[in-house]
Amino acid sequence: MDDMLPRCLLAIAGPTATGKTGLSLALAERLSIAILSADSRLVYRELDIGTAKPSQTERSQAPHYLIDIREPTETMTVAEYQRSAQTLIQQLHLEQERVPCLVGGTGLYISSVVDGLQIPPVAPQPELRSQLQRLGQPQCYSMLQQVDPVASDRIHANDAVRTIRALEVAYVTGRPLSAQQGQHPPDYPILYIGLDCEIEALAARIRRRTAQMIEQGLVAEVEQLCQRYGKDLPLLQTLGYAEILGYLAGNYSLPAAEELIVKNTRQFAKRQRTWFRKQAIAWFDADSVDLLEDVWQTIKTFWAQVNQAKTSAPKP
Repeated sequence: MDDMLPRCLLAIAGPTATGKTGLSLALAERLSIAILSADSRLVYRELDIGTAKPSQTERSQAPHYLIDIREPTETMTVAEYQRSAQTLIQQLHLEQERVPCLVGGTGLYISSVVDGLQIPPVAPQPELRSQLQRLGQPQCYSMLQQVDPVASDRIHANDAVRTIRALEVAYVTGRPLSAQQGQHPPDYPILYIGLDCEIEALAARIRRRTAQMIEQGLVAEVEQLCQRYGKDLPLLQTLGYAEILGYLAGNYSLPAAEELIVKNTRQFAKRQRTWFRKQAIAWFDADSVDLLEDVWQTIKTFWAQVNQAKTSAPKP
């Protein structure tokens, strides 16, 4: 299959802990791919264990991009991610040595590329964000419902990051975020693959991975981040880190923190599932013994269709 690498894109998405990284690495043994991370936290250095970041050994199995490209104190906007991903995809298409493969669970990151989202060019406003954060999420979400009801329907009531971003765009530009968004899908073929499994099976996967993170030293990782950047580092308020921060503050025991991570991760996975189920995705059972072969056959069929369309296209 590598003799004629088509100008296309593969995307592997789905809820957390469904084995997206493992599948991408298994595919890398059969196909020349370059893995482009589509995870909003993998872009940050030093956040390794709590984000389930691919190890150096795993990254040596195939070229990985969009990992460790920001300091923990910096901000990576969706627009910046989109530009970086689009540039990499263009370069890979020109080189024709590897097929770009988006892999991750951040739906907005993937959609920014796959759907070609139009993203308002509004830089982060630290002072405005600080003011909004002090108001609290319930009040901010209520404000969003008044300022941009369309956006509020798309944003979960507990999603503080997206709520504040929508308010930020509205206040800076004077126009609702929803009115500034549109889509310009790329002109190359895309195979969008999704991994999922039964709810209880996913819960077991999340529990195993959480225990593994604790064993690998998640507590020490959080302690180091606190020492270097302070407890107010925004990334320490995210899933897996906030719960350990609470343990270090003496609010509860480590086993209780572990249970909180499991609970909150399950809720996060539920939101991811809701997001991805709205997309045009070819779904596969993450627990199927034939997963790799089934995905491989789908890729080969897609590949044949792409090459056929290319050869049958009229000459300019």
